[in-house]
Amino acid sequence: MELRQLEYFMAVCEEMHFSRASEKLCTTQSNLSQQIKLLENELGVPLFDRMGKRIALTDAGKVLLDQSRHVFSHIAYARDAIAEMKDMQGGSITIGVLPGDADLLFNALLVQFHHTYPKLSLSVIETTKIIEQVAAGTIDIGVTTTPSPDERFTVVPLFHEEFALAVRSDHPLAEKGKVAFEQLRDMKMVMFPPDHQVRQLIGHYCLQAGFRLQPHIETTTLSSLLSLVEQGIGACVLPRLLLESLGKKEIAVVSLVNPTPSQDICIVYRSDKYVGFAARAFMDTLTRYIQAAKELTGV
Repeated sequence: MELRQLEYFMAVCEEMHFSRASEKLCTTQSNLSQQIKLLENELGVPLFDRMGKRIALTDAGKVLLDQSRHVFSHIAYARDAIAEMKDMQGGSITIGVLPGDADLLFNALLVQFHHTYPKLSLSVIETTKIIEQVAAGTIDIGVTTTPSPDERFTVVPLFHEEFALAVRSDHPLAEKGKVAFEQLRDMKMVMFPPDHQVRQLIGHYCLQAGFRLQPHIETTTLSSLLSLVEQGIGACVLPRLLLESLGKKEIAVVSLVNPTPSQDICIVYRSDKYVGFAARAFMDTLTRYIQAAKELTGV
């Protein structure tokens, strides 16, 4: 059994069509068919059911496809590891973050990371589909809420994120250290739209408290929300670490209690993917950055 035969086999599985697979592989259809036939002869079982112009995987074919994916995954892992040995300080990495989190995690961090690792290329993408994109390989590392257990992913706890109420500094609640979550029911609010992860989290807590949040203004950008709070248009529920680290004099941070909305934030990446120097450097820098921010703000 040769790797090229497995490569041909996987191409046919992806296309489910010999002609299209041969075009993709830049080979002739007759050569492709011959290699698949040799593979079937060696294994002693048919890999495809041939039904006229249509084909379908047999049970044996499904087993081989699953194992072939593992084989090529290990080969890619080895290639990445060897390539890294050639240039220990180089490389690139794509990070996925939830919309709005870049303002908390990455503005100052990007500058710090670049100064420490000037040869590394870093790309930050805001997305609501972090887990799906990590699985697909379109992003290398995700910074997101802790997902359900899944053997495909490695999860590294980052920090426990609590939410607080942001109000204008002259708001009646500004002098209070805390306010009951239930009081949001009657407050004039400005929030992210319903499809935003933060809005969904706060909406869940509202439903548990017996009411629905009905903001006067909704916007997708964090800067707009902060500006609306500064102008006294409404209050907003945002991560406490974010509000404390921004340190805006025009905005007072009031604790929400009974309950305090919170969530766990983690780093997630594919378990079968080689974690290169760039990824390790980023995760280490991010972990230290969050710890320093927590110590600075006392959160």
